[in-house]
Amino acid sequence: MMRIVLFLATNIAVLIVASITLSLLGVEHYLSGTGLNLGSLLAFCAVFGFAGSIISLLLSKMMAKMSTGTQIITQPRTEAERWLLDTVAELSEKAGIKMPEVGIFPAQQANAFATGWNKNAALVAVSQGLLDRFRKEETRAVLAHEIGHVANGDMVTLALVQGVVNTFVMFFARIAAYAVDSFLRRDGDDSRPGIGFYITTFVFEILFGIAASVIVAWFSRRREYRADESGASLASPHAMIGALQRLKSEYGVPDQLQGQLTAFGISSHIKQGFMALLSSHPPLDDRIAALQNRR
Repeated sequence: MMRIVLFLATNIAVLIVASITLSLLGVEHYLSGTGLNLGSLLAFCAVFGFAGSIISLLLSKMMAKMSTGTQIITQPRTEAERWLLDTVAELSEKAGIKMPEVGIFPAQQANAFATGWNKNAALVAVSQGLLDRFRKEETRAVLAHEIGHVANGDMVTLALVQGVVNTFVMFFARIAAYAVDSFLRRDGDDSRPGIGFYITTFVFEILFGIAASVIVAWFSRRREYRADESGASLASPHAMIGALQRLKSEYGVPDQLQGQLTAFGISSHIKQGFMALLSSHPPLDDRIAALQNRR
């Protein structure tokens, strides 16, 4: 239920922000009796394309806490929580960023994630399953990997990439839909696009969106290799490789990170065939080999 509320709230916020921004910019409607106004269309698509990704970024910590049930550690109650805070503080200082919030989420799968709208206002969380089953040096390497994501500014970069992709998916979908609508329209028909334009736009957005997702996923996979390298530098190559090898044994446990958080977890389930192109993470064997070749 909470995920539905967050989804609706985000979309309402996008509509409000985008509508206000377009009004302030004085952007005219991109459809007119004489055809498409490409300048207005690009502005319209950019506002809506970036609004969603930026609002999601700004709300990312709150949404992550609520969707995963993450409990923030303010005053450590156990020796494990004390060790977790001390380790994140040490790695953060080493990476040159401010201490992020630290939390634990109640999942049996061994996983962790980092999120936040900038590198000095981040959240790093680990699953209870990871804390229960991983050795301390492996957990430290996982934390170093997540700190690497934060220090590299991956959350902001991915939001910007998604905003650019959203913009051009909307832009080219409407141009293609207008071309199809114009081709099918009879000479005596009203020059304004009809309902066919909007239906065709929806179809093209799905098709272009799938193609664009391949680009975003490719970027996400490259980002994972960089975070692994950061983890190896902040912790140690041996510990980072050991953590990835330990993660291979976790495939039998259902993945409990969903949506945007999947891209910021340290691991996700392997996909096969075309779906592998949409995976946010490279295969663990490839990541381990990359670290071994780096040494």
